Amino acid sequence: MLFRDRTEAGQFLAARLECFADLPDLLVLALPRGGVPVAFEVAQALHAPLDVFVVRKLGLPGNEELAMGAIASGGVRVVNDEVVRVLGVPDAIIEQVAAEEQVELERRERAYRGDVPAADAHGKTVILIDDGLATGTTMRAAVKALRAQQPARIVVAVPVGAAQTCAELALEADELICLRMPEPFQAVGIWYEDFEQTTDAEVREFLRRATEEAALFDRLYTVGL
Repeated sequence: MLFRDRTEAGQFLAARLECFADLPDLLVLALPRGGVPVAFEVAQALHAPLDVFVVRKLGLPGNEELAMGAIASGGVRVVNDEVVRVLGVPDAIIEQVAAEEQVELERRERAYRGDVPAADAHGKTVILIDDGLATGTTMRAAVKALRAQQPARIVVAVPVGAAQTCAELALEADELICLRMPEPFQAVGIWYEDFEQTTDAEVREFLRRATEEAALFDRLYTVGL
């Protein structure tokens, strides 16, 4: 049941997504940082451009792993109403954490792509990838933000996820593909032998390689014609 690492998970996911290979106006977007190594394998296999879509979890102060919500590029915010209600989290705390995470979101966007503009999702089939789905809060924020760009279709694709979360997200995306939904789920990381944190430098390197290899494929395709 375990994936060796995110690269292997991406290769398995790419095989499941092969029906999208060479599709016109296909775009692969990764949720950084952990989704990037997975998405890189998918983008290479499908001959699709790769970019990141930055989303930041709003962690509960003192228990940051518990998501109160998330923010995404484009000013989108998603709040986990159940967590906020059960724990009685004041609006002021949500605003404070959101402001702090907005700073980090903007830093990451600059760090990952510099002055290069984000990929335009308008009218495209977008495959949105992360390394797994636990609560799904960050992925919901990403889907909501992408809707504002009016893509033709949003496909959420992950190697592993909690069954309930996948069922809920299937109602929000146009299609959801999850390779494994083990029970009990517990956490994404336990389904990987190697779940070391992906660094900013690694994200930049994956994006650089994807850009170079996409350009090479375009040249070869042109010559082939």
